[in-house]
Amino acid sequence: MFSDAVHDGLLPKSPLSRRTAPKAGRQRPYVATTGQVWGIHDAMPEGLRPAVLLGAFAGLRVAEAVALRVSDVDWMRGIITPAIQYPGVELKTEESKNPIGIPQDLSLELSKNHTKWGSDTLVTNEWGRGISPHRLEHYFREARAQVAGLPEGFRFHDLRHYYASLLIAKGLDVKVVQRCLRHASAKTTLDTYGHMWPDKEESARAPVADILKERQQSLKNEGRALVIDRGRR
Repeated sequence: MFSDAVHDGLLPKSPLSRRTAPKAGRQRPYVATTGQVWGIHDAMPEGLRPAVLLGAFAGLRVAEAVALRVSDVDWMRGIITPAIQYPGVELKTEESKNPIGIPQDLSLELSKNHTKWGSDTLVTNEWGRGISPHRLEHYFREARAQVAGLPEGFRFHDLRHYYASLLIAKGLDVKVVQRCLRHASAKTTLDTYGHMWPDKEESARAPVADILKERQQSLKNEGRALVIDRGRR
């Protein structure tokens, strides 16, 4: 009926049309500098600073960071094994439960808040109690406003982008980065961070350049051999 109305000129367009606007291009994530990450860390209340460390140096999501328990960390071996997310529910995917290796220095930093309060969770409010993701994001926005250069929409989740950039800058391949970020597939990692791997174009040019150089050298050698052979005659 609507199609006939459009055809007859009674309506300019059918409200049931399936034509949609083209998809907008995917926006690349903003990656904070190391100085900006430490700026946020220092601007946060003391009990919430472990959350920043967990996001920027272990890649935890906000619901995972606030729910991380002391028992989820192997302090001697330096391994974080996320098991639950706020409000105490099990993580949705098996990949999210993958262990994350951390250096001993980070273990020491993360243990300070627990040592002070004796709490079960690593992230606490000013009274040593757990905190919700919503409240953490509130304090995160306040801290973000004190750090120069950070965009207004910068979120706690964007600390994961910083973590990914650290791994990629150190030359780790996509499978290792996928495992550290606990992505379900390497495609997700590449779709989000593929542009961060350096020297992609130069690496692609190199094999072709080598073949052409070999070809040129081969032709030169053939030319020299022909000249020598004519000289002998």
